[in-house]
Amino acid sequence: MKGKTLLVKDVMSKDAFFVHPETSITQCVLGLAQHKLSGAPVADNYGQLIGFVSEQDMLPALVQSVYYCDEPRRVGDVMQSEVLTVNPNEHVLQVAKLMLEAKPKVYPVIEDNRLIGIITRRQVTTALIHSQEKCVPV
Repeated sequence: MKGKTLLVKDVMSKDAFFVHPETSITQCVLGLAQHKLSGAPVADNYGQLIGFVSEQDMLPALVQSVYYCDEPRRVGDVMQSEVLTVNPNEHVLQVAKLMLEAKPKVYPVIEDNRLIGIITRRQVTTALIHSQEKCVPV
């Protein structure tokens, strides 16, 4: 690839949707749908990443809630604590390689232990297409 190297910070969403552990599953599902995401970072009140929650994580709780006609639980009850993250200065190609090996479609972007955004599989694939358009055959 010739030209400028694409970094995560060049293509990530800086105003990313995220939730707190106290957020209800209902609110989280509605927020994910509104933002067209399959999952979201979970941060504390100081912006520190503490987990990640996906639609798949919330589905069992929603099924149970519908079955028993009760309130769904909180995000903190179903979130994953082990979170794959990326740095804003990583190359987009590195993130693409991670996405080949791991399941997440959304990666939190962390700088100085703080959540500063997210990068999605769609953003990575779009960035790769734009880079490909600028390639010059040798």
